[in-house]
Amino acid sequence: MILSMTGFGRGTAVRNGREITVELRSVNSRYFEYSSRIPRTCSYLDSRLKKQLNERITRGKVELSMTVQNVDAADTVVAVNMELARSYQQAMRDISEQLGVKNDISAGVITRFPDVLTTRHADVDEEQLWEDVSAVTAQALDRFVEMRAAEGAKMKADVENRLNFLEECVGKVETLSAGRVEAYTTRLYEKLKVILEDRDIDDARVLTEAAIFGDKTAVDEETVRLRSHIAQYRDILALNEPVGRKLDFLTQELNRETNTIGSKCQDLDITRIVVDMKAEIEKIREQIQNLE
Repeated sequence: MILSMTGFGRGTAVRNGREITVELRSVNSRYFEYSSRIPRTCSYLDSRLKKQLNERITRGKVELSMTVQNVDAADTVVAVNMELARSYQQAMRDISEQLGVKNDISAGVITRFPDVLTTRHADVDEEQLWEDVSAVTAQALDRFVEMRAAEGAKMKADVENRLNFLEECVGKVETLSAGRVEAYTTRLYEKLKVILEDRDIDDARVLTEAAIFGDKTAVDEETVRLRSHIAQYRDILALNEPVGRKLDFLTQELNRETNTIGSKCQDLDITRIVVDMKAEIEKIREQIQNLE
């Protein structure tokens, strides 16, 4: 399955009194790059989240965003410092007796004194929270991969069409280059007739020159390698694994062989075909840069 490196996925669920939402976004990158925006109280989960994503994502710059909101479970606990409250209560009684004033102290009054009431975060079952977050992340990952696969399928179809075009161009180059030496020999004879006029033409010398020309401009090896690379390209596109790096290398090889043909052949028709091939290979390269 061919996967694009760009994608988006979102997962959300209420689990154990918490509403958890996870969003994943990615753009192109040569390697797997991870960044996150998660609540500070969940920072201890970050390394585990990275590992979970890396199990299914091998390339791309991935950003994870997570929110955790309490729905049923309280995340804050209020504690009472009873010893301090009793001290405040006794102090108020002493003031009332010694000053002869009414002691109208109440629980509400005592709670207003410093440090009588304190708040702290409720104890969290870290493993339970991880299980909940991991489940929602898996949901986001599924949708993320689905989007990547849909885009990857479109890219694969586009690349396959361009490979078909390249293969047709290789066939044209082979056809045109097949009669190139014979045409060169004929042109050489015609030129020598004009130059030498009535003198005899050395057939052996002409054939030698034609052979040298043919050896310098032969593109048989290049066309054979191009066909081989195109076949390999199709095989790799059929693999169920990340193929971006392999195809990036093969694209360079396609370009190299095409450039060699262009430098060897001075035929105008072949040159035009080479220009078309190079343009098509560049379009393939642009697509491959987006594949995982």
